[in-house]
Amino acid sequence: MLIQLRKLLEMIRFSHTLFALPFALLSAALAWQDHPFRWADLLGILSCMVFARSAAMAFNRLADRHYDAANPRTARRHLPSGQLSIISVWIFTLLCAAGFVASTLLFAFAQNWWPLYLSVPLLGFLISYSFTKRFTFLSHVWLGASLLMAPVAAWIAIRGPEQLLTPVVLGLAVLFWVTGFDILYACQDVDFDRKVQLASVPARFGVPVALKVALLCHVLMVACLIGLYWAAWPNLRIIYLSGVAAVAVLLVYEHWLVRPDDLSRVNQAFFNVNGVISVGLLLVVLLQLALGL
Repeated sequence: MLIQLRKLLEMIRFSHTLFALPFALLSAALAWQDHPFRWADLLGILSCMVFARSAAMAFNRLADRHYDAANPRTARRHLPSGQLSIISVWIFTLLCAAGFVASTLLFAFAQNWWPLYLSVPLLGFLISYSFTKRFTFLSHVWLGASLLMAPVAAWIAIRGPEQLLTPVVLGLAVLFWVTGFDILYACQDVDFDRKVQLASVPARFGVPVALKVALLCHVLMVACLIGLYWAAWPNLRIIYLSGVAAVAVLLVYEHWLVRPDDLSRVNQAFFNVNGVISVGLLLVVLLQLALGL
């Protein structure tokens, strides 16, 4: 059973939860600046993030299993290679979905029922991403919008749907960030996507144009992070702006790694650099809030 669980966590790349989780915690940290801190809220945010992403990723593997089997790059994934059965992944998906909805009840102790009301529609939006490449090259934006929900949902979980400017601006930064790096990642499959008629920016416009679109998305991300400085003032100051400058440098490095004639370092750009960006920005904001400089 432990081996099966390990394979399930490998299938959904559980460690990559850190891409969205730090932005949810960042939003929560800002929400707590003039709102009482509750351990139940922190536990609720952590469990909701883990269960929601796990359910969405597992469903994505189910929906894409035939494409994964036909794609040489993904043929060795757990479902197409037979390491996991379809029924076991379905059970895991449904358990995670139920765990997500149940976790929203942790916020009810503070009489905040919004997370429960919004849980099923939100989960529906997350899992619907799995079908977007069948009909639109804007699937990258849908994925970005799915992760946009992380900081917005964390804010609502703590304060309800009030004063949403701060989490929305942060969420837009996440949207452009994810859209950009997902376009970079999709460059690896441009030939396969064209062959099986899956939609993506690289498949529609070619890799050189896709890299420019990804760069534009990341410029917009930095612009949104600067906008967050004003939206969350006076909580965010010079330390935060220094962190934003570091993010900009990391994004430049990410785009230097990926070139139209050399996609060999896409995984390095995708996993390593973006992991540093998400966790690093959270640490910078926590330092900013702790020191108040």
